[in-house]
Amino acid sequence: MPKTAHTKTGSVMTDLVLETFRLNGRLLASGDKLVEPLGLSSARWQVLGAIHFAETPQPVAWLARSMGLSRQGVQRIANELEKEGLVSFEPNPHHRRASLVVLTDKGQAIYDAADQRQIEWVNAFSQDIALAELQCALKVLSGMRAKLE
Repeated sequence: MPKTAHTKTGSVMTDLVLETFRLNGRLLASGDKLVEPLGLSSARWQVLGAIHFAETPQPVAWLARSMGLSRQGVQRIANELEKEGLVSFEPNPHHRRASLVVLTDKGQAIYDAADQRQIEWVNAFSQDIALAELQCALKVLSGMRAKLE
């Protein structure tokens, strides 16, 4: 059976995917460092962000789906955040067992502090990259995600 070779586009796409994996690792490490003084990790910050940006309170499964993560992983983090008083589980009128996850005042304050740190970091990080290049990268990555979804 003959070996299939990458097309030129397929080869560049492979390189882009591998670079995205490497970038993801660096972004997570940078995020961990950025929010560590607040008692957060990138994963915990991501869950707080998903709760913050949800239009209405959502159960863990919906939060996980919106982040592209496993329900079990998000549930573990939500449980940790609840023990620390950053989120609470509220009754869900549509489902008895799937509680809604809600930021507490303490959780909102921690999220706001992390957001402020992110704004300062990202403004400095992006200052030497042309806006048009960032917009192009965003369009390509968003298109790739949409195609996979």
